[in-house]
Amino acid sequence: MRAEEPFLVRHADLIFALKTFAASMLALVIALAMDLPRPYWAMATVYITSQPLAGATSSKAFFRVMGTLVGATMTVALVPNLIDAPELLCLAIALWVGLCLYLSLLDGTPRSYVFMLAGYTVALIGFPSVSEPGNIFDTAVARLEEISLGIICASLVSTIIFPRSIAPAVAGRIDAWLSDARRLSRAVLLREGTTETRRARRLQLATDIVEIDTLSTHLAYDRLSDSNAVSGLSEIRLRMLMLLPVIASLEDRLAALGEEALRRQPELKRLLEDLAQWIAGDVNARKPADQIRATIAERQATLDGGASWERIITTSLLLRLRELVDLSRDCRALSEAIAESRSISTVDLAFHSEAGAAPVRHRDRGLALWSAAGAAIAILICCAFWIGTGWPDGASAPMMAAVACSFFAAQDEPARFIRSFGLWSLVAIVVVAIYLFALVPAISHIEVLIFALAPTFLLYGLLIARPATAGTGMALAANTATLLALQSTYNADFASYANSAVAFFVGVVIAELVTRIARGVGAEWIANRLVLSNWKTLAVAAERRGKRDRAEFAGLMLHRLGLLVQRIAFLSESDRRDADSLVQLRIGLNIIDLRRARYGLAATTIHVIDDMLDQLAIACRRYAGGGMPFELLTSIDLALARAVKDPNDRAREDALIGLVGIRRGLFPDAPAYRPSSGKSVAA
Repeated sequence: MRAEEPFLVRHADLIFALKTFAASMLALVIALAMDLPRPYWAMATVYITSQPLAGATSSKAFFRVMGTLVGATMTVALVPNLIDAPELLCLAIALWVGLCLYLSLLDGTPRSYVFMLAGYTVALIGFPSVSEPGNIFDTAVARLEEISLGIICASLVSTIIFPRSIAPAVAGRIDAWLSDARRLSRAVLLREGTTETRRARRLQLATDIVEIDTLSTHLAYDRLSDSNAVSGLSEIRLRMLMLLPVIASLEDRLAALGEEALRRQPELKRLLEDLAQWIAGDVNARKPADQIRATIAERQATLDGGASWERIITTSLLLRLRELVDLSRDCRALSEAIAESRSISTVDLAFHSEAGAAPVRHRDRGLALWSAAGAAIAILICCAFWIGTGWPDGASAPMMAAVACSFFAAQDEPARFIRSFGLWSLVAIVVVAIYLFALVPAISHIEVLIFALAPTFLLYGLLIARPATAGTGMALAANTATLLALQSTYNADFASYANSAVAFFVGVVIAELVTRIARGVGAEWIANRLVLSNWKTLAVAAERRGKRDRAEFAGLMLHRLGLLVQRIAFLSESDRRDADSLVQLRIGLNIIDLRRARYGLAATTIHVIDDMLDQLAIACRRYAGGGMPFELLTSIDLALARAVKDPNDRAREDALIGLVGIRRGLFPDAPAYRPSSGKSVAA
């Protein structure tokens, strides 16, 4: 660690505030020198774009340029052609904003900023330009220049002056995650701690995966990151997706065996202790992974028609232990390669995904549609009020309605955030009034103006640098810079400013009221939709017969789990318990394993398994809380009875592992399976 790094880390927030203010003033000065019509947009763009980490600033800058370009192009296409039909023009802009917001919510990644900005940019440029439609092309080009200038200044300052790469932040989060996962693995293998403690750790790890995934999206835009680190972190992320359900499955298998069964198998108990020590031990003092795998292979027995439930569970446990060894060994090897800046092509990996590591995200089309419709309606109401009253400065109302609805649509309760945005906008309106009518008139030099702006905008930068106040700082900085409307000459008029400020606030108020109606649902409704989506996904997995990538399925289910964890307090007790133990995720992975095993089974076995999967799909689609139908348990046991007699050794074991996982996930408290009859009886 370099000597200056502790100072930079300790004062990171202040350094970010200073850098952002410097970038905004640079953008303002250049815009004034270029005689751009609205130089203050360059200044505001710096605060909208800047992030504490250089990679996040670069990615947001790129997305903002793309979104602005698309929005400006659409404005040029709409305004001149529809200016003679103002009602139709308002409808077209409202529908465009709604469409872009819908696509943005479906995307859900930082890339969604392109769609969102493409939408409300049309409102920002189009509505104020209706009085001068002949200049729309020049206005759109000027706006693109101003925003691009702000983006360039923000990116340059971020990457040149004390840059903070995003790669160490991601790597640090992943190292902490893997360390926590190793501690959880040890606790599970040795049955340490309480069940509730291990559940809490699982939920935290699931949430962390989603946060790391979001942070990692910016890596491709971080010029300070090593390409080997980027690819290595991607490979580790894939194994993180699989590690968590494997740990949960191990805990379930150990619970199914019980302490009495472990006492009857001292070699298995010793294996668990050795593996716990191997996972948590120092890398230099560890046994080679091949030795651990060999020990696990020695304990595995061939399953046949007479295999007992305990033997089947033990075999399932051993196979999951082997997966744990492979995943743990890969994560260690990849971490070492990243630390040494080696290419991952030099790393011998044990775990391989079936079809790549593309992340899959949950998309709620219904919720996105309601949000988009709310934004379009809010814009139309503001337009009707503006046109109906003939308000000269009323263009700010639909403009701000578009911005407010778009910015906060991804929140559980967007109306609450819009209200907060409106209140902080009022603060910005007061601050701007003080500057415009008390301070700026007495200033005649740009250096003095910069000095006067410094205290306020440095404070805004400090607020943006801290996650808890980032939204507040962004609202204050963007609104203050925009309403201040700094030009090369002073021409502020109180009546005009008051009109614009009122229209500005009216737009936010209407956006809140419409959003409260269109999105009256809260976290509880969203949580229940997430649970329902999981059961539908399980039904789809059971209905399909082809091979399917486990990592992609795990990515989708873990993304939903991360979203659920944030709303876990609103779930019913049974749904909360399922989320805690990753039941739905484990069932889905076992369904995929079972489907893959079908390719090597006898036709009669496939027929019985397919019949069970069809019943499982129906039960998942009809799930409305409570337990699963008893007939499904009978069907699973019939499939188990047929699978243990299948003549194909490898496929038989894979099928049994999948069936055991499904049975344990859906019916954890059911009596043990008895192989002699294929029915469940008391253990």
